[in-house]
Amino acid sequence: MMFPTLKKSAAILLALAALHPFARAQIQVEMTLKRTLYLAYEPLIVNVSIQNLTGNSLNLRDTDAIPWFGFQIETLDGRPIAPHHSGHSNPPLLLKPGEKLTRPVNLTPLYPIGEFGGYRVRAQIHAMSIGQTFSSQPMNIEITEGRSIFEKTVGVPANQPGGGGMRKVTIMTHRLPNSTQLYLRITDPDAGVIKCTHRLGRLVSYGSPEILFDNQNQIHILQNVAPKAFLHSHIGLNGEVLERKTYQQIKKRPVLKSSVDGKVTVIGAQEIDNSVAEQEQITPSISDRPVPLPDSDTDLTPKDEKRPKNLLSR
Repeated sequence: MMFPTLKKSAAILLALAALHPFARAQIQVEMTLKRTLYLAYEPLIVNVSIQNLTGNSLNLRDTDAIPWFGFQIETLDGRPIAPHHSGHSNPPLLLKPGEKLTRPVNLTPLYPIGEFGGYRVRAQIHAMSIGQTFSSQPMNIEITEGRSIFEKTVGVPANQPGGGGMRKVTIMTHRLPNSTQLYLRITDPDAGVIKCTHRLGRLVSYGSPEILFDNQNQIHILQNVAPKAFLHSHIGLNGEVLERKTYQQIKKRPVLKSSVDGKVTVIGAQEIDNSVAEQEQITPSISDRPVPLPDSDTDLTPKDEKRPKNLLSR
């Protein structure tokens, strides 16, 4: 799991940075985002780059008081956001002269940033060997909520993980600058845990997605992602993505249909290459697991927003 800083550590980092106004010249820290508008609880991926410009090999490692890597997150009015958990450690890292590393970090499981509003984020590196702290330029993000178009609470069959419990399934649309995106959120209402918030991909402006549950209460969603192109998502009640297939409309608009044995299939369309779905940058195959909130028992991420096991592991 990644390594957030404590409030106290963040204050120390800022104080050290203030003492070294030319620190950026020795270690360059950069942070980028694919976008700045996010739905609450979806994976929020930042890409952090570190380049060693000291002219010497640089050994980055934690101290008792300060981790060598962390984030400073605050609301736009200056209220600091502490991480969900403390006590995380960072594996040491040796950077050769001129070497640059770039790795993605998912902030969603690390910080309580599900509250609607704006946040200011920066990455920080503390180099104990030279006694300096280096920060990226701050970036602003906005957390908002989508428009709910479907809600249903169903039971979890006894033969599935969490059997006997309940799951609330919510389908939402979210307007991004260049497209309308479809989202799926699955919540355990009894435990108060969000199992997943999946971005399913583009939804064209006309028509609504079809939503159907099979005999295991697993979710099937058929959405129109492009002219005459449709995407079928089959997702389990704990957020696992079981299948994703893209279809081409034959004549009329395709539909979902339940068979006698309780399975759900797509009628009125021909399966096509899944590269169409990949171009939409949507959720992944079953081999991946969903990005959770803390205390969730799942761990799946979209392929375009892969959450690393270790920030700067090679």
